[in-house]
Amino acid sequence: MTLTDKTAPSQTDSISFELDLNHRPAKVWRALTDPVLLAEWLLPAVGFELAPGTLFTFKTQAYPGWDGTVHCRVLESDPEKRLSYAWIVGDMALDTIVTFTLTPTDSGTRLLLVQSGFKPEQKQSFGGARYGWNMMGGKLVDLLAKTE
Repeated sequence: MTLTDKTAPSQTDSISFELDLNHRPAKVWRALTDPVLLAEWLLPAVGFELAPGTLFTFKTQAYPGWDGTVHCRVLESDPEKRLSYAWIVGDMALDTIVTFTLTPTDSGTRLLLVQSGFKPEQKQSFGGARYGWNMMGGKLVDLLAKTE
């Protein structure tokens, strides 16, 4: 399994990662949508449901400059194919969209993760998100390796 940062060096408004996973789309989808599994690789989800329009939060410990809450709204849910939600961090005035696209491959699933909508003045948030998704992507790979 590989995790590749596909963000172009000149890119400032979106980050993208591609993961080639040795797991079928159904298993990857479950890791993206099961609140128990989300808490293991991403963040604890509160109120998460797959229906478009559903409001939910990711909640973790607070850090200086961030209360630990990400406010989200499900934008699109196409089982085992595509999941998209608004990703809003009020303390940082960050209003972006996170999209996961799953494509079946001969060996499992190619997962494309894109977070888009960064503004030019949000270089620090962009860098933090890029670092965070790289770390979380590694946790997702580890989780998939140990779950049924």
